[in-house]
Amino acid sequence: MTVKRLRIGVLYGGRSGEHEVSLASAAAVFTHLDRTRYEPVPIRIERSGRWCLADRPPTAMSAGEVIEHARVEAARTARSGREVHMIARPGEETVLSIDRTPGRGEDAGRAHVTGLNLDVIFPVLHGPYGEDGTIQGLLELANVPYVGAGVLASAVGMDKGMMKLVFEARRLPVCPYRVLLRQEVEQVPDATIRALEAALGYPMFVKPANLGSSVGISKAKGPEDLLAALALAGSFDRRLIVEAAVPEAREIECAVLGNEQPEASVAGEVIPSREFYDYEAKYLDDPSEVVIPADLPKAVCEEVRRLSIAAFGAIDCAGMARVDFLLSRRTGALVVNEINTIPGFTTISMYAKLWAASGVSYPELLDRLVALAIERHGGRQQLRTTVT
Repeated sequence: MTVKRLRIGVLYGGRSGEHEVSLASAAAVFTHLDRTRYEPVPIRIERSGRWCLADRPPTAMSAGEVIEHARVEAARTARSGREVHMIARPGEETVLSIDRTPGRGEDAGRAHVTGLNLDVIFPVLHGPYGEDGTIQGLLELANVPYVGAGVLASAVGMDKGMMKLVFEARRLPVCPYRVLLRQEVEQVPDATIRALEAALGYPMFVKPANLGSSVGISKAKGPEDLLAALALAGSFDRRLIVEAAVPEAREIECAVLGNEQPEASVAGEVIPSREFYDYEAKYLDDPSEVVIPADLPKAVCEEVRRLSIAAFGAIDCAGMARVDFLLSRRTGALVVNEINTIPGFTTISMYAKLWAASGVSYPELLDRLVALAIERHGGRQQLRTTVT
């Protein structure tokens, strides 16, 4: 008996500062999707926002490797004439490939349009225009099954200020913080600095509200640091979040998988090669150390897993997420730092490593995520769209 393979449209790249991370994550997905069950289709979003059908999937398995070959890769994909367009309404040909390659004879000047006939979309996009609900909203309009969180969870999970508000409403522990606009910093810098010093004290962490992979994050130990950190974060987003540093913090992470009844992995610890786990320490440096399972008392591990599932439910997440914590060596206090609805997804990323240590291999993880996407889509189809 022949079983039809599912056509999985893997959507990667994107218009964000996490473009390189997305390419590395997508390379791992393509490598490990079971070809007896799936037919993966590479759909790349360029930095310009152009969608194209890639000639071949990405192969670089780390952000550093992607950066090293960025110019060659960008030039090759820029020459592709096969654009991809999504029609924002339900239909049999929702995702279209438009080939604008110059033809000859009768085909001269014609664009050839074909339907991709995708069964599921797997967004492997990090940051704005991919992890923030924008792509998810388009996929909802097109009524296409897709992996991961929906519009609400994606938007709340992306905006660190809104995320912390929701966590506080659910009584989840978070560190003291303030949210401000870039305009405030530009118009009244001195008053902004004084207000943050009075509310939070040094050291502080300054972040763009809507970005991940530690892009644009700085640790400020004094007024000059703080002003520079606000300017850096403001170059990535109009909304900024400033957090009080957790004293002698340990970075603990936990992975969550599921829809209505999510499961949590074992807890892991990241020991960064730098002062904190910034972009370079995550993706470009080798010395950062990962300890899985984390060396923690059983009660703390159980609390990490409990809070991870609670954070997942608080934003109405689905599919997958990684929840990051800060644990103070000095006080023993545990706070929820953030939730990532599309975490780094290479085989050496924490999300995959945490599940591997919990008994779920990378290929099995992909199988479960695709199944969860189909399950969630099926549930949405049962909802009424009329009162009569």
